Amino acid sequence: MKCLLCERLSLSHICRKCQNTFLTPSLYRRKILHDVEVISFYKYDDIKTLLHTKHTDLGYYVYTILAQNSLALFAKEFSYETQVTSIAVDDVPKGGYSHTAILNKALKSSCIKPEFGKLRAKNKVTYSGKSREFRMQNPRDFKLENTKAQELILVDDIITTGLTFSEAIGVLKQNNKEPLFCLSLADASLK
Repeated sequence: MKCLLCERLSLSHICRKCQNTFLTPSLYRRKILHDVEVISFYKYDDIKTLLHTKHTDLGYYVYTILAQNSLALFAKEFSYETQVTSIAVDDVPKGGYSHTAILNKALKSSCIKPEFGKLRAKNKVTYSGKSREFRMQNPRDFKLENTKAQELILVDDIITTGLTFSEAIGVLKQNNKEPLFCLSLADASLK
C-alpha cells in the first residue's frame, strides 16, 4: 500500500518516516468548565485531513496510528498514586468501529484503566461544522453508565468550543465523580 502522506510504498497506512516527521505530538493545554484542564496533542489544522477519515473505513487505521503516536505515549509516561479510569465521550461504534474507543484503548497502562460504553449521548446530533450557538441549543444529553471509578479521565478526538467536554464534566460531577483532566487528539482553537 501507499503512505497516505508521502505516497511511497509502506507496510502501514502512514509510513514510519511520515509518522516521525508529521505526527510527533506536542502538549497543548487549556482550561474549561470547573477549571478542568484539557490536554491536546496536535493542532487541528495540522491533522485535519487525517481526522476526517473517521467517517470512512480508513479511519480505523488512521486513528490507531494517531492514538499510538500520542495517547499511548502519554499513558506510558503518566504516573499517579492510584490507578485511574479513562472513559471516552460517546464511544458508540459507527461504521464498524468507534474512533473515541480507539483513543481510549491506547491509554491502557499501569496507571490508566480504560472503560468502555460508560458515557453515552442520548441526543445523537452531530457537531461537525456546526456553530457554537447550534451546539449550545442542542446539548448531547450524556448519560453516565455504572462505573465504580471515582477519578476519571475524559477522552475525545477534537476540542473546538469545549462544550462537549464541559457537558460531560457536568454529568460526572452530578454523579459524584471527579474529572482529573480531559485528553483530545487535536485542539481546533490553536493556530
